[in-house]
Amino acid sequence: MSLPLRLDAPAKINLYLHVLGKRPDGYHELDSLIVFAGLGDVLTIEPGGFLELVIDGPFAGELTADDDNLVMKAARILADEAEIEPRAHITLTKNLPVASGIGGGSADAAATLKGLCELWQLSPPPDLLTAMALALGADVPVCLESRPSYIGGVDEVIEPAPGLPPAHLVLANPMVAVPTPQVFAARQGEFSRADRLDGMPATVEDLAAALFSRSNDLTDAAIQTAPAIGEVLAVLEELDGALISRLSGSGATCFALFAGQAQADAAAQSLRRDHPDWWVAAAPLLT
Repeated sequence: MSLPLRLDAPAKINLYLHVLGKRPDGYHELDSLIVFAGLGDVLTIEPGGFLELVIDGPFAGELTADDDNLVMKAARILADEAEIEPRAHITLTKNLPVASGIGGGSADAAATLKGLCELWQLSPPPDLLTAMALALGADVPVCLESRPSYIGGVDEVIEPAPGLPPAHLVLANPMVAVPTPQVFAARQGEFSRADRLDGMPATVEDLAAALFSRSNDLTDAAIQTAPAIGEVLAVLEELDGALISRLSGSGATCFALFAGQAQADAAAQSLRRDHPDWWVAAAPLLT
């Protein structure tokens, strides 16, 4: 083991998201293709005399380092299960906007579980690790995988997705808060059906074509909740080289899909120039 441990917590992107129905407990059944981007938060973990979390990075001011933070919750649930005293010094470099539909907190929790298993030399059975992850949040189990996956149920049913072609993403967020429960409450209309891809798209153009026949069913509700999302989607759609633009999760982060890095980087640079109040990033799709 090389200390300190450094773990990436990559951004989670919903390439499509279908809402299939509402369960008696109030939660919604989903069908979604989830991928991860080559950017995200970073956790640094090393031994400590007690459990301590320090947060830095561009979005550090939006979080507290107390027991409500998902990193601390993940550390405590793992220590409780192992019946050990939680001792570690954790630094969270918060590069992703908070509550932005790209799973930042969930990815942080997943990275914490993986890192502390290594630090504390724990090997919980996979089913137990998944159960702990699910107890922290619906998106945490898929963030443990950090690979293209289909999710069902309320996000807890995970199946490997077919390999995806190389592609690049431009992410844009208008820096407005969009509470997920509020978006689901605003959703109207008929429910969708599950519509998973038929095999592996050969090219990024084929992937974009497949996504055109699918949707994010929360888009209208998210725009109703935060109208700025509509502007972001309209701007992304007009970017040179953009193959498709969509909302990720419940928002407010949106993405555009590109074939090459140079196109994505140029588009991101243009967005930053024209919309300096937005958070903008370009990254490869992790295939």
